[in-house]
Amino acid sequence: MLIHTEVPEELSGRGIGSRLVTGVFDLVRASHRKVVIRCPFVAAWYARHLDYGDVVDG
Repeated sequence: MLIHTEVPEELSGRGIGSRLVTGVFDLVRASHRKVVIRCPFVAAWYARHLDYGDVVDG
């Protein structure tokens, strides 16, 4: 379950959060598992990357 994603304010807007979420989704996919999204940032990211639908549950 992905409940919270945080990047320090001084690093905001540099794509770090997106790279973090991409890495997590890639790891989840490689391990043949699924995630449940509860984090608003991850939900917004996923809405733009529906090609990861195979790793999202719920």
